[in-house]
Amino acid sequence: MEVRETTRGYGETMTETTSAAKREGTAPTRMRKPRGEYAKSAATRTAILDAALEVFAESGYRAGSLREVAERVGMSEAGLLHHFRSKSALLMAVLDHRDALARALVDFDLPDGIEALRGLVKLAEHNASIPGVVELYCTLSAEATSPAHPAHAYFVNRYESVRESVSASFRRVAEAGRLNPGVDPGRAAVATIALMDGLQVQWLLDPGSTDMAEALAEAFRSMIVGYDLAGLEQVLDARSADAAFLDAGTTAAARTEDDA
Repeated sequence: MEVRETTRGYGETMTETTSAAKREGTAPTRMRKPRGEYAKSAATRTAILDAALEVFAESGYRAGSLREVAERVGMSEAGLLHHFRSKSALLMAVLDHRDALARALVDFDLPDGIEALRGLVKLAEHNASIPGVVELYCTLSAEATSPAHPAHAYFVNRYESVRESVSASFRRVAEAGRLNPGVDPGRAAVATIALMDGLQVQWLLDPGSTDMAEALAEAFRSMIVGYDLAGLEQVLDARSADAAFLDAGTTAAARTEDDA
């Protein structure tokens, strides 16, 4: 290895030594983690997120402690902070994690807008089985109206994204000729989100007061022609009757011309 002394300082001597080592192929290289370690790290992060979601849902974000989250996954608080640098960073990751779980039920990329909206009904039904998570979300979304809250930007961006996704689904419904007259896709999206949020609060206060999934489905029935199977059958029957009527009219007109 070539080492050249310089009079310009220790840092520069080290730079020249490293350069010479690189030329000779003897410079130390950064060690990469084996693939198994990456998989283990990802599994650990997922376990932490699941535990944090449970703790925050049970105790709330402010009262839920990092120590309790760490204990649930069998590690120290310092070990947890190795994966998430702060409690607010963990909160952001938990919210993203919750959204990922919700996306398993709601696919806004479906070409059929009605099917995408039916996913929201499935999500409302699922939420009824996780009251702690629903309470956490309601509490955080209210607290996050303050710009100083760590989740403020998250909720601003999330509402914007969800409004656009739901609006796009309603637009596809309109393009298919299935949106009732006078229903605007953008306003329908805002009303849908407001309904879901309001239903969650009412349900938390009194679980027996409402069925969140059914109430949402009823709202969709009022906006969408043939939203459910029975309604769709009525639409198809009506269209078949209209087509038969037009065919009969065309045939009668043709006969009249022939007779003339």
